[in-house]
Amino acid sequence: MLATYTRCAREMFVHEQPPEGELPAEVIWFDLRSPSPEEVRFVERALGIAMPSREEMQEIEASARVYEESEALFLTATLLVHADEPPPATTEITFVLKGDRLVTLRYEDPQPFRTLKSRLERAGSGLGTAQAAFFWLMDQIVARLADILEKTDLDVDELSAEIFGAAAKRQAKAGARIDLVRTVDRIGRNGDTAAKLRESILTLQRVLLAVATSQLVLGSNRKEVRARAKALVRDVQSLSDHTTFLSQKTSFLLEATLGLINIEQNNIIKIFSVVAVVFLPPTLIASIYGMNFEFMPELSWPLGYPFALLLMVLSAALPYGFFKQRGWL
Repeated sequence: MLATYTRCAREMFVHEQPPEGELPAEVIWFDLRSPSPEEVRFVERALGIAMPSREEMQEIEASARVYEESEALFLTATLLVHADEPPPATTEITFVLKGDRLVTLRYEDPQPFRTLKSRLERAGSGLGTAQAAFFWLMDQIVARLADILEKTDLDVDELSAEIFGAAAKRQAKAGARIDLVRTVDRIGRNGDTAAKLRESILTLQRVLLAVATSQLVLGSNRKEVRARAKALVRDVQSLSDHTTFLSQKTSFLLEATLGLINIEQNNIIKIFSVVAVVFLPPTLIASIYGMNFEFMPELSWPLGYPFALLLMVLSAALPYGFFKQRGWL
């Protein structure tokens, strides 16, 4: 799909087929979403550039993600998709800045792009240049990453309260229990989200730093472009710092949960051990009187059976009372 944005209108125009003839001068933004080969060739002919393939967009080398070619600046960033429905995924989006034209090439539909139409209508006349459209789009992407980070942070805080609240109540013998398997799953999902957020933030930092230093983008509005790029870099850096803190907190909660699992397992083993010790003396007494010897005085004693039962009960009660007194139960 090919959509274009003009400096005069305040909405994206979706083209079912590539436009014919000369490219209108008012078009400053091409948005290619899962484009057909014809749509890619149309943009390449119109701007005199060679768009990267999907495989080239997925390369991790810095030189393959940020480079200048044919007097155009190519920037590839990694963004989160499906963040509201775990597990989150990532996708690559390429931004191309050439003169007063912006091209976005993508094969997924992240949330900032899904809401383009309504947001563009509110943007007003501030998107009169390709650079302004690029920075506006970066603002939407950074704001979306901040929303995802806040949501993940809230979920981690809830997990922390559940884990340590249940541990405190259990210590007070209030009988509080949590589903540890479900808790580990939630921690894992939040950790995965934090890792993907950090990956996305690092690529955005690289993109913004390249814009702030590229002579192809700075042009005559050098100070304004650098100021906006540096402001976004500061925002992204703050998100990066918070993501690092969130990753550390997630790791701490995982260790705490695994510790609770070990405590649960140790309690179970302790119960089995106590039961085995409690029933060991009665089993020994029953084994002795179960031997088939001819001369056993208690076998002919009328009170031998009640005596054996009483002896087994006492031999079980004494270890139990000892364990209870020492606080092992």
